[in-house]
Amino acid sequence: MSSVLTLVRGRRDHLVNLLHGLALQTQLPDELVIAYMQPEPHPDLPAMPFPVRHLHVPGEIMPLARARNQAAAVARHDKLIFLDVDCIPSPTLVESYSLALDDKRGLYLGEVLYLPAKSVKGALDYTRLDQLGQAHPARPPIPDTGTRAEPDPGSLWGLSFALHRDSYQRAGGMNEAYEGYGGEETDFAWRLAQTDLPFFWVANARAYHQHHRLFAPPYQHFAHILRNAEYFHGQWGRWCMEYWLGQFRDAGLIDWNENSKSIQILRYPTKQDIAHAELPPSALYS
Repeated sequence: MSSVLTLVRGRRDHLVNLLHGLALQTQLPDELVIAYMQPEPHPDLPAMPFPVRHLHVPGEIMPLARARNQAAAVARHDKLIFLDVDCIPSPTLVESYSLALDDKRGLYLGEVLYLPAKSVKGALDYTRLDQLGQAHPARPPIPDTGTRAEPDPGSLWGLSFALHRDSYQRAGGMNEAYEGYGGEETDFAWRLAQTDLPFFWVANARAYHQHHRLFAPPYQHFAHILRNAEYFHGQWGRWCMEYWLGQFRDAGLIDWNENSKSIQILRYPTKQDIAHAELPPSALYS
């Protein structure tokens, strides 16, 4: 039996589309746990053919690791399917993750296609979503059937993944010392790898990432990224989020390279920097 878990702050329309996608599954989840990182649940959500449970996770700074841990702790079933609130599941997502988890223990990753703005109009049209969605260029091809081993734990992105509850617990859950944007998923991936849990890509677990405002570099998360990157380096002796750190360096905000032991802040991004970093609506990912 499976629990789908999602984290929410704002994004009501995205959550409604995620719910509609779950209602159309070839194998319905046995429950949905919504961890709200806001004071109150969204009102007037559509009724679902499975139990929906609401959980409040306080924290002004986005408590992403804590929210995932608390959602996993209250989940009633062994198979945990984490799905970002921005994602609409394809009809076979829950079934494909469930079959893979029945076959062997592992961390399973599904394909994510990125949608342009205004892709969802009324009822979900999966043919339209398949036509509009684009794969991220940093993601490998997905197997047509079954699963394919993934040797790099760093391939874990938090948009869509699944594992057994005891695998989650054996790794200690997510490290709640990470606060705000970045780092906690990569840290979790490396701790999963330390337990010798294999990673796999799984066929037919496609999700569609709904469009939202994008910034590149993400200057609005500057302080959190630096803090979490340095914490990760202290834990693992390596850097994460090198792409963003390199962009901050190239913009003259920090002194850093991949051999650095710490990050020196040269200046903080201004409001103008943040405004200029916003990408046009045509951008699907940053």
